[in-house]
Amino acid sequence: MQSRRSFLVGSAITAAVSRSAIGANDRIGFAVIGVGGRGSYMASVFTDFEDVNLLAVCDVYKPNRDEQAARLGTKTKSSPVAENDYRRILERKDVDALLVTTPDHWHGPIVIEASQAGKDCYCEKPLSNTIEMGQKMRAAVRQYKRVVQVGLQQRSWQHFQENAKRVQDGMIGQVYLVECAYTGNYTRDPGPPTAPPEGLDWELFQGNAERRPYVSLRQRGWRAFYDYSGGTLLDWGTHLTDISQWYMNVDAPLTCSASGQYTRVPVLPEMLPDTLAVTWKYPKFVMTYKNAVESMPDWDVQGNHFIGTGGWLHVNRTEYRVRATAMRGPMPPPPAAAPGAAGTPAAGAPPAGRGAGRGAAGRGAPAPPRFEPITERFRYDGNPSDHAHVRNFLDCVKSRQEPVVNIDTGFNSTLPTLMAVLAVRYDKTYTWNGKQAVAV
Repeated sequence: MQSRRSFLVGSAITAAVSRSAIGANDRIGFAVIGVGGRGSYMASVFTDFEDVNLLAVCDVYKPNRDEQAARLGTKTKSSPVAENDYRRILERKDVDALLVTTPDHWHGPIVIEASQAGKDCYCEKPLSNTIEMGQKMRAAVRQYKRVVQVGLQQRSWQHFQENAKRVQDGMIGQVYLVECAYTGNYTRDPGPPTAPPEGLDWELFQGNAERRPYVSLRQRGWRAFYDYSGGTLLDWGTHLTDISQWYMNVDAPLTCSASGQYTRVPVLPEMLPDTLAVTWKYPKFVMTYKNAVESMPDWDVQGNHFIGTGGWLHVNRTEYRVRATAMRGPMPPPPAAAPGAAGTPAAGAPPAGRGAGRGAAGRGAPAPPRFEPITERFRYDGNPSDHAHVRNFLDCVKSRQEPVVNIDTGFNSTLPTLMAVLAVRYDKTYTWNGKQAVAV
């Protein structure tokens, strides 16, 4: 093995050439790398499509790869090879595309080396567990002209798309505060080291991370550790910051500050604290994140909340609510923008002029009208968005067009949470200068 600070393969991989053009009716040679819970599910989504030709299943844990190779082989009536080392897959010229569902610290090395080897990738979010690696991924994907779809599948979900239009069309006026909320965290005592289970390549699992003794939580709960990820903040938080930046039509925050405390668990410096509050500053609004919610039994506050001068909107995977209100008193005019641009009222939206509130008529004036909220609640089912997101990727592998969440969007949506992990871990405020996060 090479130094723990270097890639297992290094930068000298020979760039193989995948098929340069895949016809619309051709099948895509496909392999999955990482078949734990998420990986096995997403492999099932991919193999629901008839133009996917499953060739290999890779995982560093033998029980996982053998079980999923057998299951998916039965499903697709094929005989995929079960591999321990992803490098064997990169050597194959018949593999066109990869599903990368490994722990986050492996996303970068695999996507970079896959790009060099002429493979396209569907990479789960977050894009990476460090800003520096994310930048290297962007450079490699662009240099080798690969198609990469990042697994921020909420962008392929109809109700998220509909509510993006509501915000961008100005239905709730000028948004000045965005709140992101997720309940829970992954922080807990990992327990004492033990011997790795039979069939686990613990050295390969760790990759370019610091060498640590094996504990079960590092394998099965790896998201909790800085070595491999960044807790729920980097995991679920990236979904939330992606929705926020999409709706607000921005790419990156100006600054990020945060506080964290180990309040319900002992101090565990290898993991994110269990209680967090994060604030990002953007040019025209502020965004926050918290991993606990107040007791509000009438509705689920988890998700994204957009608070504007003319109303509010809340959206998550099981419901959305939007309420438009007439504004109280005179408001400063919004910046000039083309019709239909973000911040301009949509046809039929409440006017952004002077209302009959206290600012216009003084004490005792009637309250401005409040429009009935648009509300929909539904049972969670990720299949429609997951299938749509995968279908978009497969189509782009053939057409060579940009997918819904390309490498740049994936980086930009991960960036706020990567800055937040730094701010919590080192108790500093960070600014983004367009290339790197700088502590101030």
